[in-house]
Amino acid sequence: MPKFKVAVTRRLPPACEERLAATYDTRFGADDAVFDASTLAQHADGADAVIVTPADACNAAAIAALPASVRVISCFSVGFEHVDLDAAKRRKLRVTNTPDVLTEATADIALLLLLGASRRATEGDQLMRDGKWIGLRPTLLLGTQVTGKRLGIVGMGRIGAAFADRARACGMKVLYHNRRPSRDAGDATYVASLDELLAQSDVLSLHCPLTPDTKGLLDAARLARLPKGAIVINTARGPLIDDDALIAALKSGQIGAAGLDVFANEPQFHPGYLDLPNVMLLPHLGSATLETRTAMGMLAIDNIDAVMAGREPPHAVV
Repeated sequence: MPKFKVAVTRRLPPACEERLAATYDTRFGADDAVFDASTLAQHADGADAVIVTPADACNAAAIAALPASVRVISCFSVGFEHVDLDAAKRRKLRVTNTPDVLTEATADIALLLLLGASRRATEGDQLMRDGKWIGLRPTLLLGTQVTGKRLGIVGMGRIGAAFADRARACGMKVLYHNRRPSRDAGDATYVASLDELLAQSDVLSLHCPLTPDTKGLLDAARLARLPKGAIVINTARGPLIDDDALIAALKSGQIGAAGLDVFANEPQFHPGYLDLPNVMLLPHLGSATLETRTAMGMLAIDNIDAVMAGREPPHAVV
């Protein structure tokens, strides 16, 4: 019997590609390809399912242009804000995602950003690469010690809780703000008001979802509520931060340092960050371990398997 066809916009970890090849007639895109509405439609020609990443256009125009054969859009991501869900519903397409497998890897990246930003690791690395290190000096690149500092977490979900565990191991006091207290918070202190949390946070780490209410959450007014010299970490979603406001705060010293793994309009990001020595920038590496990306790919395939078999996908969005 002929195999169902799956169009994948990017290359996947080897184990995922092997599983797809064993079950489906699979077409892969190039990692550097740009998939707009037209190219996505061409790539999906004749496909029963597509696997997309957050870098691929899945707006209303792209979904309308998909071939009639497509039955499911399987997101290689937890987030699905890059997919126009209303347009998918109009086409009666299933949309799925890959939750729950990114927790540890993303919490690790948050810790990397915390330590890198607080200890000026980017500046130290550049000093070495430029051949300008002339030996130990008592005042060279003095950073901030995190032990004993107050960490404010916005969004105490799985990733926030995992990051809190890592921060406690560094001797930090953990506070958090949610819509309601979390059962996963351990001994972290719940703060009902975001403004109150900001005032108490030597380090602020964002782990909340992107919604109309949280877009631009960290604006100039809220940055000003943080203690002078505070550190800002974002491994959640880029648009949670007003970039112009954060850049101004980093320049003025209101914010001492920042560590960012996500950005508005990825892969584009605000060029103002490039001139700042006190910000550590990563290219969305939160889930970038072989183990995690393989697990994500397997969940994406599980979702397709279910739809092709006429079953409810295990991680359905619509």
